[in-house]
Amino acid sequence: MSTAGPLTGYTVIDLSRALAGPHATMMLADLGARVIKVENVNGGDDTRGWGPPFVGPEDDRQSTYFLSCNRNKQSIALDLKSEDGAATLAAMLEKADVLVENFRPGVLDRLGFDEARLQQLNPALVVLSISGFGHDGPEAWRSGYDQILQGEAGLMSLTGSGPDDPQKVGVPIGDLLAGMYGAYGVLAALLERGHTGRGQHVRTSLLAAIVGVHAFQGTRQTIASEVPHAQGNHHPSIAPYGLFRSADGFVQISVGSPKLWEALVEKFELPTAGYETNEQRVQRRDELIAVIEEKFTQLPTTALLEQLGQAGIPAGIVRTMDEVYQWEQVHSQHLAMQVRHPLLGEITLPGAPLRFFDRQQEVTRTDHAAPPLLNQDEAEIRAWLGQLSPMEAGRS
Repeated sequence: MSTAGPLTGYTVIDLSRALAGPHATMMLADLGARVIKVENVNGGDDTRGWGPPFVGPEDDRQSTYFLSCNRNKQSIALDLKSEDGAATLAAMLEKADVLVENFRPGVLDRLGFDEARLQQLNPALVVLSISGFGHDGPEAWRSGYDQILQGEAGLMSLTGSGPDDPQKVGVPIGDLLAGMYGAYGVLAALLERGHTGRGQHVRTSLLAAIVGVHAFQGTRQTIASEVPHAQGNHHPSIAPYGLFRSADGFVQISVGSPKLWEALVEKFELPTAGYETNEQRVQRRDELIAVIEEKFTQLPTTALLEQLGQAGIPAGIVRTMDEVYQWEQVHSQHLAMQVRHPLLGEITLPGAPLRFFDRQQEVTRTDHAAPPLLNQDEAEIRAWLGQLSPMEAGRS
């Protein structure tokens, strides 16, 4: 079992809460960094109270939301407006490599840790700030919550059964993307610091993260002057590509090339007149879906998938979450990890998505720590800083 990773030896101070920042710091922790989560003394991270579901003993229920984004971290509870809290944070920042925060713009300054102070404390410190709408501009002041940004940044207009049915994505994708972009920015800043010796401030936002993944839907607007809209479970630019009914459920297929179209036609004896090119198939998508489903609904899902596989057509089913975590392929990729929690015992968490290999030998971190209880690691952290705890200080 190994706790080492590419970021072993780096220390991250995590002032963030909810999801975007904690997801970024969990990514860094998974890579071996020491992440110290600084939490509010009055209940800690907001997500400790987000539920149901809660699990564990009745007098100390644990939020599964919090458990989803805080593995491999330590916790210390500080009142940053107090003398001890501010001094302890300053001492940590002097020794740290990275600071992550997702306060509203200006809050960190008001706590006494503006750019000048951070530079004074540690010129090599890399700072990651994640906001809702960006740190500047006419709407920087707005609070940024995931679903609000999914709507404001256009994602909900692309998701749903049609233009009159905007839907959010089933996970807080804006938060998660902002966290991923943030971690990516931190790694780039650390790489540059290796050349210059200086840290820098990395900024991203939920708005930036969602616009950053507009991909071909963005260029449909910016270049072709089309306004994309939701159209359900079928690709806007490729056909057939999407969800189709079978005799007893659904299958998904991706026919992304002329060769695959020819294979599908041959296997299921589909008509070709008027469907010769992808452009024609996209223009007549609804007709084509009906033609294909007339064939597919004659077969149960298992048999249909077998025939699609024989024809070389990329295909799959829609799994429920319990089916995903029972799937052998998921376990083969270490995407369900077991950790021991101080209250809950052994629990299973969604696994880290990266694996590392030294040539043929895997060197991925395998020993992971459960998300911490509030203030679980105060003694160890203060010992590292050479400080007494407030209780100890009161006795001295």
